[in-house]
Amino acid sequence: MASKAHVIALFGPTGVGKTAVAVSLARALRARGERPIAISADALQVYRDLETLTGVATSAERAELEHRLVSFLPIDASFSAGQYAQLAHAEIDTALAEGAWPIVVGGTGLYLRAALTDLQLRPPPAQGARERWSAELERHGAPALHARLAARAAWAAGEIDPNDRRRIVRALELLDAGELEPPEGPSQLWTEEVRQPTLLVGLVREREQLYRRIDARVEEMLANGAREQVRRAHAAGASETARKALGFEELLGDDVEAMKRRTRNYARRQLTWMRKLANVHTIALDDRDAADVAAEIERLDSART
Repeated sequence: MASKAHVIALFGPTGVGKTAVAVSLARALRARGERPIAISADALQVYRDLETLTGVATSAERAELEHRLVSFLPIDASFSAGQYAQLAHAEIDTALAEGAWPIVVGGTGLYLRAALTDLQLRPPPAQGARERWSAELERHGAPALHARLAARAAWAAGEIDPNDRRRIVRALELLDAGELEPPEGPSQLWTEEVRQPTLLVGLVREREQLYRRIDARVEEMLANGAREQVRRAHAAGASETARKALGFEELLGDDVEAMKRRTRNYARRQLTWMRKLANVHTIALDDRDAADVAAEIERLDSART
């Protein structure tokens, strides 16, 4: 007999094998009478016509496990974590109300937290603000803009790498809009608070094994037409947010090695996020198969309910 459903969230770096574990977990849940549904927590898998580049579950995987919040936006659309949060909350709440079992699957840390909690997310930039600061960035460079930010809001600059172009520009936009204020109390990102009862699982692999998988995954993407997909998206007017997909700019420049390096660097940042998440149960995949990992997740879930 099916039990009362709640949320299972799977987080981990790109290439670690989240989708395979989610599919195996879905099989196990169905075997005991549950109806699992995957809800993506990935900032770029929302776009149509970038599925190969962003690693959306294959048609065979989606036939086994329904995936929501993937491939629903046109390539020229902009998108934000705030918009995503509204959609994710609705999908999770609807699934629970229907007696289904939501499995939130993702590697974008902010989107994962947006799905699971009620974050107070920042508003989009005022019209023209991003263009103005982007022009300043190109003219003076990231360290110079970071110094400007430090002069106006040292506490904010202290949390941002001087070469992190995107975060520097965003902080200056918010500062201009009066939306950037010193935080009071612990950050919402790392609190234990969740909207629904949630088992949060972090999937990891030994570092060199993960990097080998990332490199192999990039080669597989290329073999499956990722380079051509990027060129079509570019020609179709891909939005600024769509162009943030790992490998988009690198493949436009035909620099596969740069794509691999950027992906490995992103995986390191994802692991940093994971170490900060509250109540995360870390499972090392290494040489284990997905079914074995899914069985461990079931045991963890049974122990907490």
